[in-house]
Amino acid sequence: MKQIPSISVQDLPEDELREEFLCTAAGPGGQHVNRTANTVRLFFDPDASALLSPGARDRLKNAAETDENGLIVITCRETRSLARNRERAREILAEMINLALIEPRKRKKTKPTRASREKRLQEKSRRSQIKAGRSGKYE
Repeated sequence: MKQIPSISVQDLPEDELREEFLCTAAGPGGQHVNRTANTVRLFFDPDASALLSPGARDRLKNAAETDENGLIVITCRETRSLARNRERAREILAEMINLALIEPRKRKKTKPTRASREKRLQEKSRRSQIKAGRSGKYE
């Protein structure tokens, strides 16, 4: 079985991450929330990352919210603590990267079986009879 590499929060390269701290009122905390910058916006550039293969890069871009520059943007304001929000944003990014690293299985083309084709045709003729029976009764 193929071994899937797993990325942890500690494995995220610091030089590939950029953070902004915003002052937004959300969650518990009263007036204190309105005066402190505890929301974290984490930016990650998948094109410049050495962690990702080209396929994983495309899957990550399709699955994540990106800005106009192609950077992945993760906003976290779940808690009152800036440190916990920073950690949670990095955890979310690591989860997204781990999901992108999993290559989907290739679909094998199959044909419908003879029995399923016959069943489909029988169902079509039955529906046709039902619909035909509806016409001409209300003249």
